[in-house]
Amino acid sequence: MSHYQKPPELYDGLRLHQNENTGGCSPRVLAALAALRADQVGFYPPYAGATSAIATYLGVPADQITLTNGLDEGIMALAVACLRPSPGSAVPEAIVPEPAFEIFRFDTAVAGGRLVQVMPHADFSFPLTEVLAAITPNTRVVFLTNPNNPTGVSMPLDAIRTLAAGVPDGAMVFVDEAYAEFAGESFIQDLPSYPNVVVGRTFSKAFGLAGLRIGCLVGSPDTLDPIRRAIPVYSVNVAAAAAIQAALGDLDHVHEYLRQVSESRELLYQACDRLGLKYWRSRANFVLVCAGSRTDQLVNGAFARGVYIRNRSTEPGCAGCIRIGTGIVEHTRRCIAVMEEALCAAP
Repeated sequence: MSHYQKPPELYDGLRLHQNENTGGCSPRVLAALAALRADQVGFYPPYAGATSAIATYLGVPADQITLTNGLDEGIMALAVACLRPSPGSAVPEAIVPEPAFEIFRFDTAVAGGRLVQVMPHADFSFPLTEVLAAITPNTRVVFLTNPNNPTGVSMPLDAIRTLAAGVPDGAMVFVDEAYAEFAGESFIQDLPSYPNVVVGRTFSKAFGLAGLRIGCLVGSPDTLDPIRRAIPVYSVNVAAAAAIQAALGDLDHVHEYLRQVSESRELLYQACDRLGLKYWRSRANFVLVCAGSRTDQLVNGAFARGVYIRNRSTEPGCAGCIRIGTGIVEHTRRCIAVMEEALCAAP
């Protein structure tokens, strides 16, 4: 029997605004957490087992994996390692093709780097020519997300290869693959040929471990070394280290969630067609929907009915757009019913 038959609702409403797995983690994760002993909690955590399990899952040697407290910590560590200004030198630059995960912008500012934004195409296809034109001798990082957040659109892997060959010596291309499980493709197999590329992965989305904060960076040991020095010692806790090993031992649970995500996306596409809403076909566990002048009506109406969806209108190229999580089918059906109610309600 599927563990997703009757998934619980979380908190005080249905959270479809954070791209979380609202069905939760594998029961094996809960069992692993319950089995933690007092001495394990009392000691600093060992990481060999978690690192080995992740390396096997991703198909790389263990020395190419660096565990992080959520992928966010890995992105901050990379920014600190690459974007801190040096006295007497030009300010390091980070290129961010928009729209993008807002953490790229925040971390660039915190590290002291200069943000170089590349504006999106109308169809959200990857602006390779524009990104290449933005590269300067001061470029130190190009931040990419594949599939993109918030659009759900994938970029060609060839574009990553082109950028890796086009950045200055000492610069890095970072590929955020938070949603790679849903897309079914990764740049990881190309890393041996592109040592200046680092891939970031998280187990918050497909694996339902967002509350435990576990992710990793993948890359050449030499490339990862300066980033590792910016990561606090023992930042990944013992519960997260135990949980990821249990989660990776139950891939059937993940595959069932991926199946539901695929069905949910199609259900939402059909609903948008009925409601006259534009959308972009997604390769993640969410869909970007353009409601135009009906955006506030839809977001506020859904909120009033206990369903949270995220207004992304302030993102470049996303005016009038809403990001809606598409995971558990039962939850997607409820969201669609609420959308229909909200849009059909009297203004």
